[in-house]
Amino acid sequence: MAQSKFDKQVEKDAESLALGIGRVLSGRDLDGVKRTDATFWHAGTRVLPKVEGKVPRRSYKPGWRRLSFRLALGAGVAESGYLSTRDLDATMSTLQELWDNRESALAALEPGGIGAASVLTVGSAAYMVLTRERRELMREWVGPLHDALHRPLGLAEQTEPRRYLHVPKNFSDDDAQIRVDLPRSLGFSREVVADLITQKLALEGVTFSWHPEGRKPYVLVKKTRKPPAKAVFKDPKTRDLVAKAKESAPIIGFGAGGRIVSVDLDAESPHILVNASTGGGKSVTLRCIACQMLHHGSHVFVLDTKRISHPWARGVPNVTYCADISDIHDQLITLGMEGRRRTRVADELGIGADPKAIGPRLLILLEEVNATMKQLARYWERIREPGDPKVSPAIDALNEILYMGRQLRMHVLLVAQSATARALGGPEVREQFSTRILARYSVNAWRMLAPEVHPAPKSTKHPGRAQVVTGGSASETQVLFFTEAEAREWASTGTAAANPQHTVLPAQPGPAALHTPTAPPADSPPADSPADAWSAPALPPTTPDPAPAADVLADAGNTTPPTQATEPGTASTTPPPVRPAPDDDDQAVGLRKAFENHLPGVASLDALRTARAKDRTFPKPVDKRGAELLYRFGDIKRWARNRPRAGTGTTDLD
Repeated sequence: MAQSKFDKQVEKDAESLALGIGRVLSGRDLDGVKRTDATFWHAGTRVLPKVEGKVPRRSYKPGWRRLSFRLALGAGVAESGYLSTRDLDATMSTLQELWDNRESALAALEPGGIGAASVLTVGSAAYMVLTRERRELMREWVGPLHDALHRPLGLAEQTEPRRYLHVPKNFSDDDAQIRVDLPRSLGFSREVVADLITQKLALEGVTFSWHPEGRKPYVLVKKTRKPPAKAVFKDPKTRDLVAKAKESAPIIGFGAGGRIVSVDLDAESPHILVNASTGGGKSVTLRCIACQMLHHGSHVFVLDTKRISHPWARGVPNVTYCADISDIHDQLITLGMEGRRRTRVADELGIGADPKAIGPRLLILLEEVNATMKQLARYWERIREPGDPKVSPAIDALNEILYMGRQLRMHVLLVAQSATARALGGPEVREQFSTRILARYSVNAWRMLAPEVHPAPKSTKHPGRAQVVTGGSASETQVLFFTEAEAREWASTGTAAANPQHTVLPAQPGPAALHTPTAPPADSPPADSPADAWSAPALPPTTPDPAPAADVLADAGNTTPPTQATEPGTASTTPPPVRPAPDDDDQAVGLRKAFENHLPGVASLDALRTARAKDRTFPKPVDKRGAELLYRFGDIKRWARNRPRAGTGTTDLD
């Protein structure tokens, strides 16, 4: 049977009434449009897509709150209706009496009205004053931040900013914390969002803690506490802290709140990379670390092609300073041999042995690796003979040391203006530096050396300020500053002063051995011998080789003058030469004869005598002839090559 028009209207109205009752009880908007992501139990934080027009605040409230309000409102209306019906007559009579006596009623209400108006005015003014900062915050900061963020986060423009942007009034203070609620889909770029937050709120020195897990992802923005403006060793408290630091964990500087920043070379990172542009404090950082380790008895090798990076270290006990590229080449090969010797000793000592039994701690300061690596390669190309490997044995020795690790107590502090994989010898070499100190860095340098820390902290030109990156986190640090006099004094005291000694390594390979760096010297102990190369120099062979050449004797550490060596069964009738040949480095000579052998760059004999009196790095005499002091000719030549000179502004070898 066909329904009449009236029946259809009744069904339609009944359906609308049922939907309306359902919307009321569920706490939804009465028009049935879902505008936010609010549920019955949870408040909304964002406007749903394709919603147009302004969204009222009530749409963000959870359903149970809206239902409670509606029930309370309905009960109030019902109660008012019941009371109004019962007391209607009494109300009408009261109004009639007030009208009849309106003049007296107005006179009585006038003071009360004035008081009520005054209270309302004062309350409104107080409310405006108390909320002024909040309104300014919303107008000047939160609103513009919402305009910039809603599209990258995928939120509707109508979203109420205060629903997902929790910005306190004191957001620029050091202990302030900003929270931004994120969409669950996480379909946004963290870098873009972080950059917009820092720009729109004018923030500097902040960290972002991302929490994408769960149903309520968010990010916390905290302003990092700054390190002290300066950190100097002359401060008594700082000096006490440095004195208490372990040998393996020298203090690098101080972080936020005066927290000590250090790296344990035995437990955390055996090698350290320092990357900074010109004026970034590279030499200051190395000076801070090296003088502390010298104070505890470590041995330091300064490989400095600039020649003048660490004048404080010249002449300090346990310091070997190499400035000439040939000496740096030889020293790296010698250190590689020492590393292999330590490997054999560690193998013989076994597990549980005292780490100090392997030898004292060695610290290798390699300055300006970008220029040094090129010079080492070019130097090897110049002296390489047919059949020798193409790669410099000095570079191979450096790589071996980097791979040996902390067990051998050999550590590399490498300095670079741009620590690219090509400059260091490959990306796998760069990965050996788990601790990296960056100062005055570019964005590309940060992405190359510390990609795990994101976003990159802003670089600063504050003197002595650097970022110490280790374990996937960066610590802004004020590097501890030692003056050159303080560094020299601290390095020369402590264990170094109680047991002064010169750094003694196995004899450096001579020209013949440079081409076969893996072969031990002729007089070295066998591979299975645990002889300690630090107790004394390598002993000469008990039986000399027939007709030994002068350079072979020098390489083997033989102290017998070559003129005394004769072939078996032949008497020597040739008198010794008046002055030594240039290759007889083991000859003991006076300063005059040394000068006559054309020492490079020495202007006069008087200059040589002045250096003997004033230069701490000048070689010690090995003998005496009457009143004349005698010196090993090779030591004087080495001093002449490595003495500090004025910078030439070039890295050419000639």
